[in-house]
Amino acid sequence: MELNRLVPLSGGFMLTSIVGFLISAVFIYGNEAIPKSKAWGFTFALFFAAMFVAALISMTYAPADLD
Repeated sequence: MELNRLVPLSGGFMLTSIVGFLISAVFIYGNEAIPKSKAWGFTFALFFAAMFVAALISMTYAPADLD
């Protein structure tokens, strides 16, 4: 059984992870207009960071040609 079969993820997946992480960072630090929610902010930041790492791994090990 071959375990090296990786499917390349779309650019939208990586963009979603970056934007989601930035929005989550706002929830961690907050300001007067946005109330702080450190638990939710940290949880979502961790989730979107994992998405970003998955996108990087997908880009690194995916085959070059997608015929």
